[in-house]
Amino acid sequence: MVGMAHGREERITPRTTAEVVDGVGPRLRALRSHRDVTLAALSKQTGISVSTLSRLESGQRKPTLELLLPLAQAYQVPLDDLVGAPRTGDPRVHLKPEMHGGRVVVPLTRRTGGVRSFKQLFPPRSPAGEPTLKTHEGYEWLYVLSGRLRLLLGERDLDLGPGEVAEFDTHTPHWIGNVTDEVTEVLCLYGPQGERAHVRSRPAGPA
Repeated sequence: MVGMAHGREERITPRTTAEVVDGVGPRLRALRSHRDVTLAALSKQTGISVSTLSRLESGQRKPTLELLLPLAQAYQVPLDDLVGAPRTGDPRVHLKPEMHGGRVVVPLTRRTGGVRSFKQLFPPRSPAGEPTLKTHEGYEWLYVLSGRLRLLLGERDLDLGPGEVAEFDTHTPHWIGNVTDEVTEVLCLYGPQGERAHVRSRPAGPA
């Protein structure tokens, strides 16, 4: 591959398959260290034995799809990131909508830890049926872009319209749904337990 640098040609040598494979182990070890996850905890989450994980990180075990797919899911990163696949050079962000509980969820960032952002589209009258309040780890911040959103939060029943915001600890029993006849668009920030969005505003000027 040939590129241009400072007005002259620069030859970029592509990595061989062996070099890519050899780099997987150190990449996995660095990622686990950065996430502060033990081999035992990772083994429990992925179903891969501790010895296999250790050999994979040290390069004594060759990476396979059967091993990398559960690891990518556990770390919540694309498979390409685990193997260090080269970027295509396309600067555009390619959003990949997913379906969750009848609603469309569009990840807005590639960030895998900390506070993450999503756009959610709730179809009319969804989810259907009687509301079932649930709890889980994390902290959530919702901003209604269009339509109306119903939020059951503990004993509170909230009706949110465009421009309205709600934030809550997801340990609190909650249910989120669209009870109107139009699609509701919501911007969502979701973070791990104890991590909240920091809201700042300018000090009020003199009266």
